[in-house]
Amino acid sequence: MSMYSGKPNSLNFKSDCEGLAGNRGSGVMSVGQSLVLDSEKGELVKSLGKTGKKRGVSEAKTVAALKSHSEAERRRRERINAHLETLRGLVPGKEKMDKASLLAEVISQVKQLKKTAKQASEDLHIPTDSNEVKVEQLDDTEDRSFSFRASICCHYRHDLLSDTRQCLNVLPVDLAEVEISTLEGRVKIVFVLTGRRDGMNESAEARELIASSIHEALSCVVDKASASEEFSQQLMLPHKRQRVHYLDYP
Repeated sequence: MSMYSGKPNSLNFKSDCEGLAGNRGSGVMSVGQSLVLDSEKGELVKSLGKTGKKRGVSEAKTVAALKSHSEAERRRRERINAHLETLRGLVPGKEKMDKASLLAEVISQVKQLKKTAKQASEDLHIPTDSNEVKVEQLDDTEDRSFSFRASICCHYRHDLLSDTRQCLNVLPVDLAEVEISTLEGRVKIVFVLTGRRDGMNESAEARELIASSIHEALSCVVDKASASEEFSQQLMLPHKRQRVHYLDYP
């Protein structure tokens, strides 16, 4: 029967401890020098050294981005201030006005200028870029006649005048005056139409019905001109070449 002794072998235990101490002293298993695989280089590198390098690059990029953003913001503010100074020069007596009040004043003046320009163009009968039909009733005269001022603005076509006269001939009014102005293929025609009050058109409702009939007739003329303009633009566009499919027969 063999006997087992719980006392460790002192010689072997001491040797093992010395070996472990030797390994710790060599630094092979040091935590601070652990290795990781770099996927880009395909080799092992020191993890702490790589992390520190990446952190330095990231911080440098952050500083550069903040500097670029700050510079862009500075240039933007300079442009805004330059535009505001230009606006202050256009608005007399507004040197000490704050930015919000200055912009409100400029917007108000621009709206007024647009209104003035529109009124001036109406008085000069200058054609605009938009198609329109207007009919308004003028004041009654002492000779028991009534009159309307009507205008159309549209693209010019060769049969525009004949179509306009034809549509007006069927209405209970006479053509008293007409003014025609053209600009770059656009035309504006202003008519003064008169009629006499009798039993059929004595009331205001009857004259409103006549005004509505004039507007409807002239709208047909403008719509025809618009259709002609659209068709002309389609003809001017280059035609796409049709794709030809070739079939191989056995």
